[in-house]
Amino acid sequence: MAPQRQALLLSSSNCHGYSMLEFAKQEICNILKKNSINELVFIPYAQKDYDSYTAKIKEVIEPWGFTVTGLHSYSNLTERINNAKAIFVGGGNTFLLLKTLYEKNLVQIIRDRVHEGSLIYIGSSAGTNVATKSIHTTNDMPIVYPPTFEAIGIVPFNINPHYIDLVSETHKGETRDQRIYEYLEMADSNPVLGLREGSMLHIDGYKLTIKGIAGGVLFQKTDKKPVVIAPDSDVSFLIEQDKEL
Repeated sequence: MAPQRQALLLSSSNCHGYSMLEFAKQEICNILKKNSINELVFIPYAQKDYDSYTAKIKEVIEPWGFTVTGLHSYSNLTERINNAKAIFVGGGNTFLLLKTLYEKNLVQIIRDRVHEGSLIYIGSSAGTNVATKSIHTTNDMPIVYPPTFEAIGIVPFNINPHYIDLVSETHKGETRDQRIYEYLEMADSNPVLGLREGSMLHIDGYKLTIKGIAGGVLFQKTDKKPVVIAPDSDVSFLIEQDKEL
């Protein structure tokens, strides 16, 4: 059986009531141990201080039994990605992250290796946004301009990390739902999976599962209201179209 894509897309690294990445520890450890991986290459490009960001991730993950190295510390980035077995793309600003990935010619390399099943992708927040079809549904401000909003495309739909639908009675502005439906009005829009804090999407070939301590919400053109998805739900139908490609 040919290798298939494997990824873990987190809504965020932080969740109320948990230390950094604690809510995702079991899932991260499982996907790495299952594939006999002991080194994780961290991509810190969503923030400006690469060294301190990498040090923060090392402090959390290395006690779990894995070595963490920052991609920015290598001179030949393409070679390092080609030799890596797993990467973790951290959160921050999605526009900055995607722009930097394009500038360093890493988008296609990551896409190809993940789809062929030779590279495991773990992303959080902005790192989750760039793993999807496009970054149109990020919550971030466009502080820089990537050459395109088209992203790595591990999955053929969009994700909205940090999804929240709680609105105070005094709030009269747009809600997150309204903004997502505005995107869905565009002719070339994709379904949008909102991931609540503490949730993540586990991708194992053509099997997609919502994991973590919270669920998700699915927005589609055909639905007048978003569909609530409970934790541990199978959402493999979102990737069925890939089988035909």
